[in-house]
Amino acid sequence: MTAKMPDGTDAKSGGKMVCRMLGELWVICESIGVAPDGNNWSSIMTVGFDPSRNAYVGTFIGSMMANIWHYHGVMDADGVTLPLESEGPKFDGSGIGKYRDTIKIIDENTWLFTSDYQSDDGKWIPFMSGTHQRIG
Repeated sequence: MTAKMPDGTDAKSGGKMVCRMLGELWVICESIGVAPDGNNWSSIMTVGFDPSRNAYVGTFIGSMMANIWHYHGVMDADGVTLPLESEGPKFDGSGIGKYRDTIKIIDENTWLFTSDYQSDDGKWIPFMSGTHQRIG
């Protein structure tokens, strides 16, 4: 994972993610890693399809933050890109902002995860990306 934070700092981190199905509707992905400052981190992401909304829904929580992120998104026409929009605390602490985490399937063993925030002028600004590679 690489991050370019709004304050201009760069960070790189690695880790391990284990994903599993919960029934036929939900994917649960649990991740662990070590942050650039040497501290351990962990996170849990859930994603499932809600037929009543005709959309994907889910959540994200991480040990490095106090916010629970509620996801909502619709698969792009390409069938491999799923943008998941959410709201949460702005980086500068000035209120609530819009965020978007995007999952893009590259092939059967690889997917890309990117995160963007929406600036006050409405532009989406990328701040984090990571490539996930199946092992074994």
